[in-house]
Amino acid sequence: MDIGINGSGLLANPSLGALTADITSAEDDNFASYWLAQTGGVDALTVFAAHGNTGSAMQLGTAVIPTWTTHPQVLAGQALTTQAAVNGRLVLGLGLAHEPSVTGRWKMTWERPVRQMMDFLDVLQPLITEGRVNHEGYFWSYEGEIPLLEGPTPKVMIAALGDQMLKLAGARTDGTILWCVGAKTIADHIAPAINDAAEKAGRPQPSIVCSIPVWVTDDPAPARDFLAQILSVYAELPSYRRMLDIEGLHGLGELSLVGTEAEVTERIAEIAASGATDFTAVPMGGNPHEIARTRAILRIVR
Repeated sequence: MDIGINGSGLLANPSLGALTADITSAEDDNFASYWLAQTGGVDALTVFAAHGNTGSAMQLGTAVIPTWTTHPQVLAGQALTTQAAVNGRLVLGLGLAHEPSVTGRWKMTWERPVRQMMDFLDVLQPLITEGRVNHEGYFWSYEGEIPLLEGPTPKVMIAALGDQMLKLAGARTDGTILWCVGAKTIADHIAPAINDAAEKAGRPQPSIVCSIPVWVTDDPAPARDFLAQILSVYAELPSYRRMLDIEGLHGLGELSLVGTEAEVTERIAEIAASGATDFTAVPMGGNPHEIARTRAILRIVR
């Protein structure tokens, strides 16, 4: 199992310099991948393009870009440009977001979400692989061509938790990017469904990217309480709630990897045994010493 960093925790107080410096630090530490969410005022693809080609082989992934707010033809151009800027390291992670965001923030109608993602892929994937598409869908349509920039086709992954989305991810994409999902859920639900779909479609084994906060500390109780409080919304969203119920946990305070070096290492080993291909940590800590301990153990288990 490859070990990477999810730098989305930096988005609470964003700084382009801090983000690109964190990516450089992950490259220097030889992590396999670095992931960034598309939230607020920070555009993840622009951050990666600004970081550019450093000669590193570390993958750069979006976790994730919502599909409701950007036409797939526009995103295809953005992804191809970023792919050229980072020398072929991009993983384009897509997600449906959640009904409260779609209806409450964006004032859009939440309907047929799986069909929405299928339409999005029907336009996006031919454009980034062949430079042309003719698709008339229920949500997304496009007829035309775009010039392809230099470099390989970006990998495409989707945030898939439910059965239908996991089937789509396995049959059509390079894998799934997970949040609020632990080892038991991956072993019992995620891995069997997505791997079966990929096998039936004649595709390679898909990536299963597990992302969870990690906090190395000798005083775990307040750390868990803090994580439970700041990440409480995830325990209330239906798709995440179903995953946490499979895991048998209430929220991120319990799911997060919190404890000593030995305890965190054991939890990471459980995730590896579950069928995850990648673990991307959100490094946490209550002080600089704990943050340093967290990064250090991630480098060791890498």
